[in-house]
Amino acid sequence: MPPSARGMRIGLFGGSFNPIHAGHLLVMEETLRRLELDAMWVLVTPGNPLKNHDELRPLAERVRAAREAIANPRIHVTGFEAQKGFRYTWQTVRFLAQALPDRKFVWIMGADSLADFHRWERWQDIAATLPIAAYARPGASHRALASRTALALAHGQIDQEDASILARLPAPAWVYLHGRQSSLSSTAIRARKPQVNEN
Repeated sequence: MPPSARGMRIGLFGGSFNPIHAGHLLVMEETLRRLELDAMWVLVTPGNPLKNHDELRPLAERVRAAREAIANPRIHVTGFEAQKGFRYTWQTVRFLAQALPDRKFVWIMGADSLADFHRWERWQDIAATLPIAAYARPGASHRALASRTALALAHGQIDQEDASILARLPAPAWVYLHGRQSSLSSTAIRARKPQVNEN
């Protein structure tokens, strides 16, 4: 795991990053700034259980590419989930909460992931363990904010103007962040059909 210290506010941004692109970097930088995080850990997963792995590049290759793409010294890339044998996010979240209880972790995801969050294994346990920040993605806002997860956790939502306090709040707590967006997607890049940025 990346280095950390007691009391640090750390964002956890998981994904296949197959490949990493400017849209990912935008979310990292925006959430790091707006949540006033001390660091962000980019968790390069062995593979999303909800996705086809036919085009999935080797983990080491994806970790290396992510490290080469990220210049911010507060953003650290790790593939430790594979080393621990974790397949699901709830396993990662439970482990970190138990191993580093004096850190303040926040789960970071795009709006498209929030829309499908109820399909994640033990999603309620994830939401009950640490705060969540969802960042706007083109065409996903309505679906995300009307999702089963958003409705179930409505009582824990805070205004985006208060995003800087999210890491200090007890779970369940979450924020939806509007802001600059990119329409790039890993799927489109793999298909050699990169889309134009919408900034």
